[in-house]
Amino acid sequence: MIYWMPGEAMNEIMVGELSEFTEGGYRVLRVDSFEFGIFRQGDRFVAYENHCPHDGGPVCQGKVIPRVEEELALDQTSRGLRFSKKRNIVCPWHGWEFDIETGRHCGDPKYRLRSVDVKVRDNRVYVSVPPAAL
Repeated sequence: MIYWMPGEAMNEIMVGELSEFTEGGYRVLRVDSFEFGIFRQGDRFVAYENHCPHDGGPVCQGKVIPRVEEELALDQTSRGLRFSKKRNIVCPWHGWEFDIETGRHCGDPKYRLRSVDVKVRDNRVYVSVPPAAL
């Protein structure tokens, strides 16, 4: 895990052509000592450091699955389970689940993945990595 301070100057690195990232797909990449996962959600990209806040597992190498939701009736009884359109990243070590859009843990939002800034410019995808990584 690499530590950096909020607001610290970052280094922008090109990680691929836009066409290399399929809709709903993801990749785990390493820039020198900094490892992260980059996920494409439609026209939007999100990226997270590949480090689970629970026990340091390689969270971005886990499965990406639809969130399971329980539908409740007005009296709070269950009307059954269904798959949501939202997707979660599941850490392969202990099964902790994180919302792919926000990086927040699904059960306890005080835990979250550390986000990495992503930009698309001229059909290329760039991430901002901390200076300590290079």
